[in-house]
Amino acid sequence: MSTEPNAKAMLPILVFVFLYLGLGIIIEYVMGYEMGFYQVPVIGVFLIALLVACLQNRNLDFNQKVGIMAKGVGNPNIIMMILIFLCAGAFVGIVGRSSAESVAYFFLSVFPPEFAIVVLFLVSALVSLAMGTSVGTISLITPISIFVADATGFGIPLAVGAVIGGAMFGDNLSFISDTTIASCQGQGCRMKDKFLENIWFAIPAALITMAILTMVSVPNYAGGTIDHGFDLLLIVPYLLVFVSSVMGVNVFLALMLGMVSGILIMLFTGECTFVELLGNIATGMSNMFETSMVAILVACIVALVIEYGGFEAVLQWIKRRFNGVRGGMCGIALLVGVMDISTANNTVAIVMANPLAKDISESYGISPRKTASILDTVSCVFQGLIPYGAQILVAMSAISAEGYHYSSFDIIPNILYPMVLLVCLIASMMLSSKFRRDA
Repeated sequence: MSTEPNAKAMLPILVFVFLYLGLGIIIEYVMGYEMGFYQVPVIGVFLIALLVACLQNRNLDFNQKVGIMAKGVGNPNIIMMILIFLCAGAFVGIVGRSSAESVAYFFLSVFPPEFAIVVLFLVSALVSLAMGTSVGTISLITPISIFVADATGFGIPLAVGAVIGGAMFGDNLSFISDTTIASCQGQGCRMKDKFLENIWFAIPAALITMAILTMVSVPNYAGGTIDHGFDLLLIVPYLLVFVSSVMGVNVFLALMLGMVSGILIMLFTGECTFVELLGNIATGMSNMFETSMVAILVACIVALVIEYGGFEAVLQWIKRRFNGVRGGMCGIALLVGVMDISTANNTVAIVMANPLAKDISESYGISPRKTASILDTVSCVFQGLIPYGAQILVAMSAISAEGYHYSSFDIIPNILYPMVLLVCLIASMMLSSKFRRDA
C-alpha cells in the first residue's frame, strides 16, 4: 500500500474490541446473564466503530468517506461471501435436525458401545462437515452425547468434549461453513484448495485425538447399549454437497443440488409439509442476516482504516518482528487469534482479519490457500476453547437442560481436538518451505 502509516487509524477496531469484550464481560460475569457475549448487539457495536472511523481524518468530507466505504462493500469477494452465506443458510434450513440425528444414531448402532466416545467425535465431525456449523452441530449432538454417557457409564464432560472437538473439525473443513466462505472469499482462493491445504494437518490431528479418546474411554466402559432409530435417506443432501464440492463443482451449484434433493427427500419422507419447508428456508436464511450485515459493516470500516493508513502501520509492525515466510504465517495466526479471543466469534474474527492478512501474505509470498487455511484453523482453535464462546456456552446450556450441573472448566480439558490441531498446525508451519503465492 502507498498510504502513509498511521497507527491512530486503527482506533475504530480498538473501539469495537473494547466495547464488545467489555460489555460481554459485564453482562455475563457481573450481571450474571447466560451467554452474555451473545446479548451484545454486535451490529450496533460495529456501527459505533464505523461512526468513530467516519469522525477521523478531517481531510476528507463525509461524501468522500461514503464513496470509500461503497468501494469496500462493492468488492466482489464481499458480494460473493454474502450470497454464499444466504444459500448455505437456506440449505441448512431445509435439511434440519432430523438428518443430523440420523447420522448420529446410525454410527452409534454400527460400532460397539465401548467406542461410543470416539463415535461421538466422528459423528460430530461428519455432521458439522455437512451442516457447516459447529454451534448447530453441538446443539443437536450434545443431548445425544448425554444419553450415550448415561447409557455407557462414560462421564458427561468427556462425551461433550468429544462432541465439541468433532464439531470444530467439521466446521474447519466444511465447504458451506461461514468461516470457510469468509476466509476463502477474503483471500481469493477456491474452497477446494483451502480444503486440500487443511487436511494435511487436520486429518492427523483428528486421528491423534481419536487415538487419545480411545485410550481414555474404552478401559472405563461400564456396560450398557444404545438403541435408537434412524433414516439414512436423510443424509443424502449432505453427501451430494460435499462430494460435488470436492469434485470442484461451483459452490452455488453444489448448494443448489443439495437444496433440491433436500426438498424432495423432506417432502417424500413426510419430515415436514411444504409450508413448513418454506418457513425452514426463511429461518435458515434469516440466521445468516446478522453475519451478512457484519461483513458489510466490517468492509466499510476496513476500507476507511486502509485509506487512513492503519493497516500499513500494523503491517510495518509485523515486518519488524516477523521475518520470512514462516514469520509471516505466525503474524497472520497471531492476528486472527487475537481477533477471535476479543470477539468470541470466529467468523467476525476472520472477516476483520482478512484484508490485513491478505497484505501480509502478499508481502511475505504466502499462498492465498495457505493464508485462508491459517485464518480458519487458528480461529477454530481458539473458538473451540474460550469459555465465553458460543460453542461451549451452547453445550453448557444443553447440559443444564438435561438436569446436570457442570462448569465450562469441567468441559474444556476434555476438548482435545483444538489443542492437538494447534500443535499440528504449528508443526506444519515450521516444516513448510513452499507456501509461495504460486503454490
